[in-house]
Amino acid sequence: MKKWIIFLVLFVLVFVGVLIKVYFTAVSPLKTEEKKAVALAKDKVQLSQVDDFHIYNGLESVDVIEGKNKKGEKIIVWIPQKTKKVIVKKAKDGLTQNDAIDKLLQEKKPKKIISVRLGMEKNIPLWEIYYRSDNNLINYYYVQFDTGEWLKKIENF
Repeated sequence: MKKWIIFLVLFVLVFVGVLIKVYFTAVSPLKTEEKKAVALAKDKVQLSQVDDFHIYNGLESVDVIEGKNKKGEKIIVWIPQKTKKVIVKKAKDGLTQNDAIDKLLQEKKPKKIISVRLGMEKNIPLWEIYYRSDNNLINYYYVQFDTGEWLKKIENF
């Protein structure tokens, strides 16, 4: 009976170890990309704090960094992965996440908003709103960050 308990404990430990290794292997490319993007942003902009990082995958992949500059102002940095051209905007100069959602709600009646995230397409900073419609289909709504103008919709009927 002791042998079974020892075997079971060892099996669980090995299994947990493998899961941890798989997780870190899967997250490694994202962390590497984040380090490169933050280093490039710090080189081009006075970025003093990083609050959020994600990769937007639209027409092209874009690294998006939200943080603060040395003056303490909230800034957003977009870095297209192909060109590495750094685009920086102060958060106060564009729409907030709630403003983008309000823009969607003026036109549509989503059943559930799944995510709202910053991105860029054709060098235009934007908000991408990913939501479910009444018929439970997935839709996308894109709003320009600077002006709040609607850019495009991807709707499923």
